[in-house]
Amino acid sequence: VQLVESGGGLVKTGGSLRLSCVASGSIFSIDKMGWYRQAPEKQRELVAVITASDGTNYADSVKGRFNISRGITKNTILLEMNSLKPEDTAVYYCHALTGLFNSWGQGTLVTVSS
Repeated sequence: VQLVESGGGLVKTGGSLRLSCVASGSIFSIDKMGWYRQAPEKQRELVAVITASDGTNYADSVKGRFNISRGITKNTILLEMNSLKPEDTAVYYCHALTGLFNSWGQGTLVTVSS
């Protein structure tokens, strides 16, 4: 599975951004897709995930502010990010789990200025 992200950028505190991830390849074998992020000098962490049956789960730090959903096609996922905070600044990575195999996108930088 190949993943391509888009939509990162610079935004002020309280602003919004939308990230997109398009999967290609063996998309019918994908169990779940999601978003992770990695801030400078920190470990990569889960942000949000959506399962093949469209169940969702979020990190506590983004609940109520971020929303993960599918795009027009099932192989596209979106991450709507609202009420952004400086601590949301990170490289955001799209992830797909296919059985025991993990696929990652190249990452897209989100910078929230105070």
